[in-house]
Amino acid sequence: MNILNSSVSRRTILKTGAAGIGLLTAPALLSRQAMASSGELNFMGWAGYPALAEKVFPEFTKDTGIKINFTEQPGQDDMFAQAKLSLQTGALDVVEPTVDRIGGWASNGLVQGWDLKKLSIDNYLPGLADGPMGEMATVDGQRMIVLSVWGTEALVYSKTEAPTEFGKASLGDLFADGMDGKVCVRAHSALAACGRWLDSTGKLPKPWLDSYKDEATMRLLWDIALAEAVKKKANVVQFWAGENEAQAAYRTNGAVLGLNWDSTGYNLGKDGFGYIAPKEGAFAWNQGFALMKNAKNVEQAHEFAKWVATPKGSSMWANAFSANPVAKGAIDLASQEVKDFYNSALPGDAVKNLWWWPAQEAWFIKLRGEYADKYKAA
Repeated sequence: MNILNSSVSRRTILKTGAAGIGLLTAPALLSRQAMASSGELNFMGWAGYPALAEKVFPEFTKDTGIKINFTEQPGQDDMFAQAKLSLQTGALDVVEPTVDRIGGWASNGLVQGWDLKKLSIDNYLPGLADGPMGEMATVDGQRMIVLSVWGTEALVYSKTEAPTEFGKASLGDLFADGMDGKVCVRAHSALAACGRWLDSTGKLPKPWLDSYKDEATMRLLWDIALAEAVKKKANVVQFWAGENEAQAAYRTNGAVLGLNWDSTGYNLGKDGFGYIAPKEGAFAWNQGFALMKNAKNVEQAHEFAKWVATPKGSSMWANAFSANPVAKGAIDLASQEVKDFYNSALPGDAVKNLWWWPAQEAWFIKLRGEYADKYKAA
């Protein structure tokens, strides 16, 4: 199955698998308000994706006249901390967290709802602005986030030193014997991977997904996962937090196996590494644009979100992340190299078995950070 020809919400992936998408050709229209204002947008997003500044932002400026002032952050926790400071300074207009974390941004008073009348909601692929994903993006009746791109977190492996294949590759490989000093993981993702692996082998008292529902269950299950992961802590040669660190782990520090974003796998493809979904299912994520509570350039922010929901903007955004577009028709503009990468990374029933990160509220994020710190310090 070609993942890039698939409808990409959890609901539609499980129900239909793939959907044919027609190309939309109508360009984004620049509102009078945006033209009359400063013509700038202060955007904070992910570090490690040079095509954003080199290609995407200039094209957006060319189409709309709005200049992007870009602040890079290696991870979402860094974005969150900077956004808190921006409540005092007013330095940010739009940020790009993941959908599963938007509840925490909203509960901390960092973001405000989008004006859906100023966006092109019908441009999104089925299931990305409606259904369960639309519900997850809505807090207290306000749409707090609109999607920009989606992708996976799965196994990066050396084709010579840690060869594997679809159906054999497992999250448990990260904790296997004989891998001392060879594994690269993000701490909290590794613990989730360990928990899911234990769950798949019947070694947990409750389903792993239940750990996201309440604190008592979270502590029960994450204690078990932490203890198991610590037994094989020596496997970890490097913890990563952002794209640049992850790539360096393989190119410089000797990692031959790890749990990383698809962009890492794609970027390491020419260095002798492969990227494959584990048999337990690849982690899957959606990220999107959130409007800061005290944004100064609100009209420009809406123009930005609307542009990324066009076939052109969505395709460029997805290509920058080596990930999947969110707009109808964008797949027609994706590069063949990106299509081929995803076909090899997610073959067979891998799309059907994607494991979407569940909603993670503020209490969960706090505890998750504590467990990650314990793991790294062990």
